[in-house]
Amino acid sequence: MQTSTRFLLMTLTLVPGLALAHVGDHLHTPAGFTGGLLHPLGGLDHLLAMLAVGVLAGLQSGHKQLLVPGAFLLALLGGFLLGLTSFALPLLELGIAASVVLLGLLVTTRIQLPMAAMLLLTALFATFHGYAHGVEYTGSALTFGLGFFLASLALHLCGLALTKTLVQPFPLLIRGSGAAIAISGLVMLF
Repeated sequence: MQTSTRFLLMTLTLVPGLALAHVGDHLHTPAGFTGGLLHPLGGLDHLLAMLAVGVLAGLQSGHKQLLVPGAFLLALLGGFLLGLTSFALPLLELGIAASVVLLGLLVTTRIQLPMAAMLLLTALFATFHGYAHGVEYTGSALTFGLGFFLASLALHLCGLALTKTLVQPFPLLIRGSGAAIAISGLVMLF
């Protein structure tokens, strides 16, 4: 795949979805597996966070590339299960928006946090995102959960692959994408 094609695909992922994936938006989402698959793609906040996790993974070396999305996905499932209960997670929207801002800043600044701190931070962010999915699921929780898990994994892998491909020839593009993600998160806060 040519670099220009990869750049175009990356740019298209930044196009806003039809609606942000917030509590209450599930009334217009298909049920079950399809709903879960589309949920992370239909909300800019979730889409950008999932891509940013993949980009962060791509900036790591060796096995660390798998640890970041792995921790995120495990905590995403934990948050989803929490969302299925009657527990009310405080500051949900703030947590989701803050995750987008901070993940974008980590990509932009390329600050090398200790791996334990990186995993803890991404797991915290994933809990908010997973909880929102759990609260909003429609149809079967199992099939919806499988759908959003696979979509999240695919977005992580896209971010990782794009970073691995573009970080050497276009390091400013990667930093710029992080800045765009962070700014989008700031807009979500207001």
